[in-house]
Amino acid sequence: MSTPTVTTTAPADRPADDSTPPRRTPRRGESGPLARLASHGILTVASLIALFPVAWLVFLSLGPDKDDYLRPGAIWGKMTLDNYSFVLQNTSFFDWLKSSLIVSLGTTVIGVMVAATTGYAVSRMRFPGYKKFMWVLLLTQMFPVAVLMVPMYQILSDLQLVDSYLGLILVYCTTAVPYCAWLMKGYFDTIPFEIDEAGRVDGLTPFGTFARLILPLAKPGLAVAAFYSFITAFGEVAFATTFMLDDEKYTLAVGLQSFVSEHDAQRNLMAATAVLIAIPVSAFFYLVQKNLVTGLTAGGTKG
Repeated sequence: MSTPTVTTTAPADRPADDSTPPRRTPRRGESGPLARLASHGILTVASLIALFPVAWLVFLSLGPDKDDYLRPGAIWGKMTLDNYSFVLQNTSFFDWLKSSLIVSLGTTVIGVMVAATTGYAVSRMRFPGYKKFMWVLLLTQMFPVAVLMVPMYQILSDLQLVDSYLGLILVYCTTAVPYCAWLMKGYFDTIPFEIDEAGRVDGLTPFGTFARLILPLAKPGLAVAAFYSFITAFGEVAFATTFMLDDEKYTLAVGLQSFVSEHDAQRNLMAATAVLIAIPVSAFFYLVQKNLVTGLTAGGTKG
């Protein structure tokens, strides 16, 4: 007796070989390898473009002759640090540095304090005209330096603050405070109002709530405001040249002009001084860079 043979047929819709892994669907917002390669290439090129002027300045500062910038290829065989030695030993560099630090740090402290209290008041308190007040602060930034020079000089002269660090600090605060107030107002808007209410429940005064609860949460915004105030005062030339009459009170930006004359520009010494000027700003940036990016992004999320 023969046994019947049973044959099974695979379903028509089933592939013969299931060893091929399924194709992974890219997630939302995930870019492909070509897109990542292109973005990295663009960022690399942008970084090189941004770093080239700095590297070129450092390179020119190593040339011993004032005309080496006309033939930079010749610098490779005669690099020297004599320009830096000359600037540090034969100029008033350290006096300029002292003046710049006094003015810049004073502007940073006073400017950030005023901007933080102003931004917090506008963010939390609804007094008459609080919106117009912020627009008035913004309006002050529309006037060029040449227009403000004469009235500011007259005011400082009446207050006997011409050729004084305090006078120059107050002038720089007129530039730093309006922008920083807008910045801090936008950052304070991102902090929940419930924190202020919790402070009042615990018996804190409005200033106590601001100092003990709000300011610790606003460190990124304060870092951005401090950095902006510092670099604004550190690199400014027009006001410092007009209001500081004593050579020993010149800031670094003004002292850099001492290497420029009508017929003879010491470009190698200017390059060396510019590199030395960048060191304090770089150090200050290093101190605040942890909170800098957070403050720049958070301050613009709500306004």
